[in-house]
Amino acid sequence: MVVRTRVNGEWREAEVWPGSSLLSLLRDGFGLYGAKNACEQGECGSCSVWLDGALVCSCLVLAGQAQEREVRTVEGLRDGTQLHNVQQAFVDAGAVQCGFCTPGFVVAVADLLEKDRNPSSVTIREALSGNLCRCTGYQKIVDAVNLAATRLQART
Repeated sequence: MVVRTRVNGEWREAEVWPGSSLLSLLRDGFGLYGAKNACEQGECGSCSVWLDGALVCSCLVLAGQAQEREVRTVEGLRDGTQLHNVQQAFVDAGAVQCGFCTPGFVVAVADLLEKDRNPSSVTIREALSGNLCRCTGYQKIVDAVNLAATRLQART
């Protein structure tokens, strides 16, 4: 089957097996490798993307469900060569370990900060609860969230 979807502002289409996930469509059909294939059960958050503005685990969404819909990935966050505020905060705070989980965390944090520009520590931890990292104790990730939020507030 052919799936046509708008990804990061650009209409794209690819032929996929009817049982393919949105994650497979993004990675294999469109060559967008930011979302990672880790647990394939929606438990780790490494494959997080937006589907029509809602944060989803792309491993749990069928590719066909993205037909004629809007998908935004971690690749869609940057503006040309300029990193998104959240991406830059992850670099600056040293929140990137092996990097496998990082795109999912970045997407989750960007989603959080779009909704709440000044999240409490409880709100941050709740927003990140759907993401797993095997390399860290999460403190640098929380530091990156706070840094991104501080920078966002300073701009307004």
